[in-house]
Amino acid sequence: MSQINVAELVAIDVHTHVLGSTRENGTAADDAVAALGGVFGFDRSPTLPEMVDYYRSRNMACVAFTIDDISRTGVEAPVGSVEIAELAADHRDVVIPFGSVDPHRGKEGIAIARTLIEEYDVRGFKFHASQQEFYPNDRLAYPLYELLAEHRLPALFHTGQSGIGRGVRGGGGIRLKYTNPMYLDDVAVDFPDMPIIMAHPSVPWQDEALAIALHKPQVYIDLSGWMPKYFPPQLVQYANSLIQDKVLFGSDFPLITPDAWIASFDELGIKESVRPKILRDNAVRLFGL
Repeated sequence: MSQINVAELVAIDVHTHVLGSTRENGTAADDAVAALGGVFGFDRSPTLPEMVDYYRSRNMACVAFTIDDISRTGVEAPVGSVEIAELAADHRDVVIPFGSVDPHRGKEGIAIARTLIEEYDVRGFKFHASQQEFYPNDRLAYPLYELLAEHRLPALFHTGQSGIGRGVRGGGGIRLKYTNPMYLDDVAVDFPDMPIIMAHPSVPWQDEALAIALHKPQVYIDLSGWMPKYFPPQLVQYANSLIQDKVLFGSDFPLITPDAWIASFDELGIKESVRPKILRDNAVRLFGL
């Protein structure tokens, strides 16, 4: 269980990628990670222990995960969910580990997810529909959602535009159609006990995301993946008012650092009463810290 001292936290970053492995058979980066570095301007992939040092020095906690997209790529992720969970066990004052299971794994995936929950104490799961090539309301993913709902664990879904494949011939095979947040409206109806986090400003479907977050009690929006100065104006307006209790700070580290993100966020004109909700308090409530 979490050992996070909420009173000492400045912020909780609900969206960080572990791209560097500590294992001998792991890789610090593959072609996809190298391409991301070219888009976002980082030249190495930090391991989870390195991320821990970074966040602990800033009095922050973070949600950390990988992405299992073996059905599309044919290879395991450079860093696995088990590695993240095992390393996080020694740093529960900083890290909230999430798992990732490709829905196309079927029954094998359910077994993997159950093990991650029951033996490794992961606190939620990350889905990236365009990398995993499925519509979030496709029934093939429902057995996974049923397991998450059983344990009241949140599911974090990439929505909207993606840095993955950006500038690569044919977009690297990534199809943006899968990440329209409207598909999550069905999931929210069918799994009312599974918290849902819609990751990123959902460009170009921001209005759909706002409608769902406003309408469905268990649906949240994280603000990762975009520098705040580029946020659609309606997102800022809603975050400051109607959905101020349902918006979460996320950076997309190491693609964007919390330092850079928060510096830009400070220029948005977010109300002083709302700022701590977005940076920390909403996540505290969501994760039961």
